[in-house]
Amino acid sequence: MNQQIQLILDYFQQQEQLSADEKNALIKALKKVKSDLEIAEFKLERTEKVKRTTAILLDETIQELELKRKAVEETNAALQQSMEELKAAQAQLIQSEKMASLGELTAGIAHEIQNPLNFVNNFSDVTLELIGEMVEEVDKGNTEEVKAIARDVQQNMEKILHHGKRAGEIVKGMLQHSRTSSGQKELTDINALADEYLRLAYHGLRAKDKAFNATLHTEYDENAGKVNVIPQDIGRVILNLITNAFYTVNERKRLKEEGYEPVVTVSTSRISDHIEIKVKDNGMGIPKKVLDKIFQPFFTTKPTGHGTGLGLSLSYDIVKAHGGELSVHSDHGEGTVFIVSIPTNHQ
Repeated sequence: MNQQIQLILDYFQQQEQLSADEKNALIKALKKVKSDLEIAEFKLERTEKVKRTTAILLDETIQELELKRKAVEETNAALQQSMEELKAAQAQLIQSEKMASLGELTAGIAHEIQNPLNFVNNFSDVTLELIGEMVEEVDKGNTEEVKAIARDVQQNMEKILHHGKRAGEIVKGMLQHSRTSSGQKELTDINALADEYLRLAYHGLRAKDKAFNATLHTEYDENAGKVNVIPQDIGRVILNLITNAFYTVNERKRLKEEGYEPVVTVSTSRISDHIEIKVKDNGMGIPKKVLDKIFQPFFTTKPTGHGTGLGLSLSYDIVKAHGGELSVHSDHGEGTVFIVSIPTNHQ
């Protein structure tokens, strides 16, 4: 290209009919074109170099991205496996926590069942004696005495039936607690549920530690009524809170403070469209620095071997699943109250 421009320049310079000014103007224009072409040629060459470099970098980037994609896929697969393992471990821990609470119930259940069974056995013995007397009176033809004995037998049988049903309800409650939750909600008498687990927790702890004792207060709202909940799950929450309350008052009692008497209070109340269940103790209370952590999984203030740190976390999740709230108020050195609030209209 530069040679052709030079030829044109030479040609113009040889033209005699052109004036010197015209020649200078043409030569100047051609030199400008020459300069522009040289710049364009330089830029084109540089662009080609950039294109080649970019192509190389792009190819390297594609290879690097492919390696990263494979690494991400491998990481995702590893994470998926880890997640499955964590889910399995979580399920196992939940089952362990449930069985631990079931173990705490065992002695209490045995005590509760023994009471109605004693009544059944005693009334059965008395009834057998009455039937023997009735047979004798029948032989004597003493109709009025037979009727009187028959009424006593009827009353005894009603009592046997009542206490037999009571034992059956306790066994049913135990089975509900031990089996995997069906997830089926049913109308449940919250007062009866709280009272049952209070007794079972108390007798269970007494069976393990004969020295343990505490004053139990109950304040059940007669208007609490029934709420649509999964009874074995809410029962597990109540059991956990009561067991924790017994633990903390027992620990404070071990300090042998003068005038200290352990007290645990369980109360219910209907507030607008909610049912509240409160478990209050006069134990050591919870320090403020750990109060925000108590619902975290595996967090526990108990010594090693005395708790998994899952009880309150699972209780929190259960109450949340019912559309409710689990909250706590505590003054260190004064005591703690846990409040379970469950909406009555939650489906």
